[in-house]
Amino acid sequence: MHVLVTHPVAVRLRAGLPAVGEVVYAVGSLWISATMLRNWPDPNGYWRDTDALAYALLAAVYLPLALRRRFPVAILLSTGLCVAAYFTLGYYHVVAVYGLALALYTVASLRPRRVSARCAAGTLVVLLWGTRLAEPGIGALSVGFVTVTTIVCWVAGDGSRRLRELSRQLRLEQEEKARRAVTEERIRIARELHDVIAHHVSVISVQTGLAAYVFSADPPTARKALDTVGDSAREALAEMRRMLLVLREEGTVPAAEPGPPGSGLGRLDELAKRVGEAGVPVEVRVTGTAYDLPPGIDLCAYRVVQEALTNVIKHAPRAHATVRVHYGADEVHVRVKDDGSGRPAARTAPSAGAPFPKSTGQGLIGMRERATIYQGTVTAEPAPEGGFEVSLRVPVPRGGEDDADAVRTRRR
Repeated sequence: MHVLVTHPVAVRLRAGLPAVGEVVYAVGSLWISATMLRNWPDPNGYWRDTDALAYALLAAVYLPLALRRRFPVAILLSTGLCVAAYFTLGYYHVVAVYGLALALYTVASLRPRRVSARCAAGTLVVLLWGTRLAEPGIGALSVGFVTVTTIVCWVAGDGSRRLRELSRQLRLEQEEKARRAVTEERIRIARELHDVIAHHVSVISVQTGLAAYVFSADPPTARKALDTVGDSAREALAEMRRMLLVLREEGTVPAAEPGPPGSGLGRLDELAKRVGEAGVPVEVRVTGTAYDLPPGIDLCAYRVVQEALTNVIKHAPRAHATVRVHYGADEVHVRVKDDGSGRPAARTAPSAGAPFPKSTGQGLIGMRERATIYQGTVTAEPAPEGGFEVSLRVPVPRGGEDDADAVRTRRR
């Protein structure tokens, strides 16, 4: 990797180049105009003889243009006054027109339209005053020329300003979009980490406590609990490695959030067995005609069930849980219900459609975020007959539109 080191002197020189260019332009314009004024033939004596005052006025017109980008309106006013004085004294007029036109363009490119429009009107008045010095027979042509020149300079400058504003707006929008993308990726990664870690750590915690409790009295049970701890730890590490591999290869979590091979509702029996070994019996019921779900929706449903069962382990360890999965024609409906006696405040969730309160745990927030990605809904609330129930409904796109991007496109 090569690092470009720039000398401070070079940096200062580069920063000063625009100012040098403005000075060179102003001096060059004055030199050209003065040369034209000195050499322009006037056999008929249409204009006042060139003298030191004419050159002084030209210098007052062109030299301040070096500062036109820093003080556009002030430079236009001073230039307009000098040009008006130059025209009033009757000197050859053409050589002063370009300085005033450039000052107008600068104002139009740097200031709002309401300001530049007034400046354009004042510029046109000054230039029309100068058309009285035109040679006989071309007065009307001179009026048309200065009018078109004023309009062109104003339109070109205003267009440059609008293009610059549009470019700045697009840049800001791109930066905001990049910030939003980073935030969304952080949320996705945090959600995935929470779902992977929380479940397995909960199982490990319960099984470790059981093993410690029966270590001497019931060694086979303790050994079985430790086996479950080992299995959960290995699975957690495997899922972590798979997720880190995705992050290293792609630099982001895919929008559809595909999980590791086999992650989805097809692993419910394995999940139920693991939760059962942690002390919470789980019954899995599947209704409807099962079909392959899009990977993102499949993982979303699995993670919601996993989080709901993890909460049962943590908050109602003596409960029984039932997982019901219904495959509808255009949606999948998942319900996780337990018969526990209650929940701490952090488990209490609002009714359907209401936002989760600040006290809600990260797991419930993660459920909602996952469902929202796929235009689904999640409710988590005490069941009327006791216990707690988590319900997920996710529409399933059919007919080839089987990815999360299609779902999000329709929602927009």
